[in-house]
Amino acid sequence: MKPLPEIKVYPKRPVLDDRPLERRVGLIILATDHTTEPDFRRMVASERIGVYVARIPYANPTTPQNLRKMQPALTAGAALVLPDEKLDAICYSCTSASVVIGDAEIEAAIQAAKPGVAVVTPPMAGVRGLNSFGARKISILTPYTVETSRPMAAYFAAKGFEIASFTCLGFEDDREMARIAPAALVDLARQATHAQADALFVSCTALRAALAVTGMEQAIGRPVVTSNQATAWNCLRLCGDETAHPQFGRLMTLPLPRD
Repeated sequence: MKPLPEIKVYPKRPVLDDRPLERRVGLIILATDHTTEPDFRRMVASERIGVYVARIPYANPTTPQNLRKMQPALTAGAALVLPDEKLDAICYSCTSASVVIGDAEIEAAIQAAKPGVAVVTPPMAGVRGLNSFGARKISILTPYTVETSRPMAAYFAAKGFEIASFTCLGFEDDREMARIAPAALVDLARQATHAQADALFVSCTALRAALAVTGMEQAIGRPVVTSNQATAWNCLRLCGDETAHPQFGRLMTLPLPRD
């Protein structure tokens, strides 16, 4: 065996950039999540914006009780996303858990680890998206059971929306929700949208609904707001990215409204 070469330390330290990427978006997702990461790669990540993910424990079935169990893990999950470094936004990617736990409680838990960070939840982003269209009367489509859908209806009603119709699919496992084909969601949107609704909200970060938004909008002739589309839009705008992405629906062409 030949002797190893001498290892030399380069005498000058390279100049460091302030950040590897200009903007940073954190994601806290469920251990079982199949959909959020691919969606954010498509809709948010770029040469300018980095997306950084932490997974937290979650066990099916998707019930209000199981969803609420994630709350204690939110602070630890946020702390794992680029520890001791600032983020431009952080999203907790679970719509049904967000309405059960509450936006304010989620924000407090995340900011305990990341003080001052802008916190985004899917229902919060959904409300902002619907408000951007001036929608007041809405239809809602979820993959959940009736039990898990009830808090969702209460959330949007409390935000001042009139719910013209609410349709759920009765699924209990978020991994099965992720297997619903985007093409099937187009037909479901057509059937779930009330004739008098201003817009349709499609709930659940497990659904591959972002891939079906333009088809759903063409099918029903009005705006469609989905969980991952809305959070991606919200995070992009918080990063100062105002680029229109019409391939992901009308919402992706709009500015973020002031709350």
